Amino acid sequence: MAQGTGRPGARTVASKRVALWVWYRGDRFRGFQTQPKGPTVQQALQEALLQAGVSAPVHPSGRTDRGVHARMQVVSFRAPEGAAEGLGEILRRRLPEGLGVCVAREVMEAFHAQWRAVVKEYRYRLALRPPDPRWRGACWQVAEDLRSERPIAPERFASLLGRCVGARDFWAFHAKSSPRKVRRLFSAEVREIEPGLLEARLWGDSFARYQVRYLVGSSAMAAAGLLSEQQLEAALEEAAEIRGFRAPGSGLTLWEVHYPPELDPFTREERRSPPHLPRAPPFIAPEE
Repeated sequence: MAQGTGRPGARTVASKRVALWVWYRGDRFRGFQTQPKGPTVQQALQEALLQAGVSAPVHPSGRTDRGVHARMQVVSFRAPEGAAEGLGEILRRRLPEGLGVCVAREVMEAFHAQWRAVVKEYRYRLALRPPDPRWRGACWQVAEDLRSERPIAPERFASLLGRCVGARDFWAFHAKSSPRKVRRLFSAEVREIEPGLLEARLWGDSFARYQVRYLVGSSAMAAAGLLSEQQLEAALEEAAEIRGFRAPGSGLTLWEVHYPPELDPFTREERRSPPHLPRAPPFIAPEE
């Protein structure tokens, strides 16, 4: 595909599709999507790309809301052939604090950051006691919102969240602005990564707006005795409406986006040890 001026005799410039792996701290932005009251991740990216000579709009793997972090957000766009070389370093010098680039690479024409994604992993961190200061702004301090006389047992919370796995109509657990359809949650595991600090890992083929936050918040409510197991079960099995709880965005991180092997822009080594990713919460994994 080529881009040109459209005038007879004008020189055409060959273009290529480019994928960017970007990370960001959600507490520094008002979400991903451009909006009048910015700053947003998309606005910052577009401005930096324009300074680098790329004017095409970016298409993300999915939009994140205010406060939500991303260890791996993938965006794709068109750029002049060869522009991807050195683009990561150029953007790292121009992007604001709290937003960075791990990898910039030319990809196959068939690649699209959103429409070709097959699996997404989200991680949600929740603190059952006051967390280490380094986790401030990167986890949900449960006691501040769920005022219950029953402490949350990690095992019970894990068991309740685990019931959400399966191909379901999650209508009771997401914003009604998202289309109603069957979505597949492949797994929902909970680990205690530090004393009193839990990490919920959710893998699925697609997620509606607020879905992870409602699943985590409502499971925590049930674990604290503020929502009955029967109500949670009915919401899962019959899409019955419940008065669930939407956990804060601060605890949520878009962790990883997966593509078919033949289209994946990133190597196994890059996924295992992302270059230029901050080694600090919310981006660190327990095993690190």
